[in-house]
Amino acid sequence: MRRKSSLSARRRFLGSGLAATAGLLLPGSAAASSSAGLRGLRARFPDLRRRFIFEYYPWYGRDPWRHWDAEDRTPPHDVAAPYMPQLGAYDSRSRGMIEQHARWIADSGVGSVNLSWWGPDSYEDRAAHGVMDVMRDHDLKVTFHLEPYAADRGRRFAADVLYLLEEYGERRHFDAFLLLHDPDGSVGPIFKGFEMILPPTFRDCRGVERPVADFTPDREWQQQLGALRSVLRGDFDRVLVLADSLAVDRVAASGFDGIAVYDNRVGPERYGPAARAASGRGLLFSFNVNPGFHLVRPRAPVVDECGQAVPHPSFLPVEKGLDLTTPAGRERAAELSSRRIVDSFEATVALQADPALLNAQRDFFVTYVNSFNEWHEGHAFEPMKDAAALTPEERAWEYDNPQRGGYRLALLKELVRDVSGAERHAAAASAHR
Repeated sequence: MRRKSSLSARRRFLGSGLAATAGLLLPGSAAASSSAGLRGLRARFPDLRRRFIFEYYPWYGRDPWRHWDAEDRTPPHDVAAPYMPQLGAYDSRSRGMIEQHARWIADSGVGSVNLSWWGPDSYEDRAAHGVMDVMRDHDLKVTFHLEPYAADRGRRFAADVLYLLEEYGERRHFDAFLLLHDPDGSVGPIFKGFEMILPPTFRDCRGVERPVADFTPDREWQQQLGALRSVLRGDFDRVLVLADSLAVDRVAASGFDGIAVYDNRVGPERYGPAARAASGRGLLFSFNVNPGFHLVRPRAPVVDECGQAVPHPSFLPVEKGLDLTTPAGRERAAELSSRRIVDSFEATVALQADPALLNAQRDFFVTYVNSFNEWHEGHAFEPMKDAAALTPEERAWEYDNPQRGGYRLALLKELVRDVSGAERHAAAASAHR
């Protein structure tokens, strides 16, 4: 990493430059293969644990309620999630709560978090320094997941990335900002964006074609990313930006470095074809480790503009006859989620270590874990309450908590325990507890 001048000065330069050019534009064999794959990666990446990155959501609030009260819920006992968290309906700004999160994350062997970010001065933006203070104290690094925070996000993208680097990197002397150290000695940040590649139009329920409000043309992405890299050329050896899309032709045309798919409904059976397609277009790839998908059910029926009912998504992974209203069904759901965690972990590690694909050829490895605490979609690794620990007030709302609420995080810890320094780090991190 090289820094020659302040990022704020370069943000001013970038603004004028873009304005001037705007018109131009663990069953036995699986566990064994995972261990072998991780040992090979460990030899190549001294910072391997940093490359396992939890998706992290600093968007919850209590005064007033934020997110917990979605879908007509009335917290604290009735929350917008299919499971009740072990910590209850917490506030993302509470230092004590963040401390507990950091202890869990560090103990799991994961070394970084990816903050959901909704633009400058958003609730999530204002929470970031507090999260970073605690993560730093537990030897965890932080990067950012740029959400669809504005219809003109594409035109602002380079300036917003520079804001993140200045505010949360340079201003803090990069004490907690994730900078990946590659085998060739190069150092630089990595960013990921959600819904970057969208179609220009969609067809509504009446068959009318309408524009997509936050569509960004490929040429505009290319301009923004080119300008960003040009401005930062003297500061980092490289800057990686990954797009949440499987449309590899458009991702490549837009100038992104690769793909990083967020959607847990993209199962691990699709990782291989997608990785080969990305490699064929000269793109890096990252597929997540996940427990599936279990979206909170709305209290009121959901209908489209034509008044037709919108079906609620099924629990994933799907199993015919799964009945979540019974204790046996909830335990079976936990088994299915455990199987998905193992399958997705094995698939992403194997593909990224495959010498025939681009990641291994370019010495790139990054695995996102989705998620630490996105409770609405039911894929949080953050521990939920054990079923027996639910209060009478919580039981009235029929949560799907299994007997062991911490099973996901415990399984993940087992899968990544061979990561270089993971166990030693967990012991060292206990000094902060």
